[in-house]
Amino acid sequence: MKKIILIAMFISLLFSTEIKQPIATFTSSGAVIDLLYKNEKIYSATDASSVDIFDFKSQKLIKKIKVPKIKDFMGDKVDSKIYSVDVIDNKILILSQTQKGFARIHIHQDNKSKLIIDYKKKLSIIKAKFLNDHTILLALISNELISFDITKAKQNWKTQVSGSRFSDFTLSEDRTKVVIADESGEIQIYNTLSGKNIKTLKGQNLDNVFQVAYKNGIIATAGQDRRVAVYTPKFNSAYYIKSTFLVYSIGLSPSGRIAAYSSDENNNITLFNTLTKSSLGKYGGNRSTLSNIVFINEKEFLVSSNNQIINLYSVK
Repeated sequence: MKKIILIAMFISLLFSTEIKQPIATFTSSGAVIDLLYKNEKIYSATDASSVDIFDFKSQKLIKKIKVPKIKDFMGDKVDSKIYSVDVIDNKILILSQTQKGFARIHIHQDNKSKLIIDYKKKLSIIKAKFLNDHTILLALISNELISFDITKAKQNWKTQVSGSRFSDFTLSEDRTKVVIADESGEIQIYNTLSGKNIKTLKGQNLDNVFQVAYKNGIIATAGQDRRVAVYTPKFNSAYYIKSTFLVYSIGLSPSGRIAAYSSDENNNITLFNTLTKSSLGKYGGNRSTLSNIVFINEKEFLVSSNNQIINLYSVK
């Protein structure tokens, strides 16, 4: 009898861990590489030469911004991957793939796209974001950062972050600080006005950090070492949570109190409270490796993966 009761309790416990499903989905032109939410719009950078823009409330596709296709090594025209997208005022920054492993940048404004950086610059740019309406921050695969003035078409400053391969960066809300992650596992904080290092954070990740998030003074990482590190530089606080699988993607709510990370081989997402470390639930329904986790607010977040589907979840 005791065995039956124990088995029943075990089964009850097993199924009480509910994996919550999406409340809505958005379908992009191709696999989603970068994802942005701003002013009630979702911007999806895809591998199909397209930035797709969705209205969040109506959940409808309202615009596609196409970049020219490129030639592969055989001379055939193929789609260009959009590496990153950003928005400031009425300007849209589009970083895309061009020939021979280099990148180009377009600024889309008033329904027109202007080429700002082309193939001739021979820059292997991995990520680009606005610092203000006339300055963009470029990250190269060599882990160099460049502040570039798009009106003067010249560099403001350039710095080598480290000898390790670049992984990801994210900006503070006021865009005066950039947090950089690379294959060393260390996290660097730089001033975007001067290009000077402010602080180095280390000891929580053992090797490559795939992604980094920064909200309200809290930093969270997605590590190849199956660790999610959480830093609060203001209080010199740091810890890590161990995952059962490589952590490919990380996201933070606007307050920084909720972290979401890809937590297993089934592409599920686990949420936890960054102050108490307590679990807030598991979310599923993604068919491919996660590429981005973006919070809309404290109650909703978006998840993209290496396919066309963007899932919307409700925090319960």
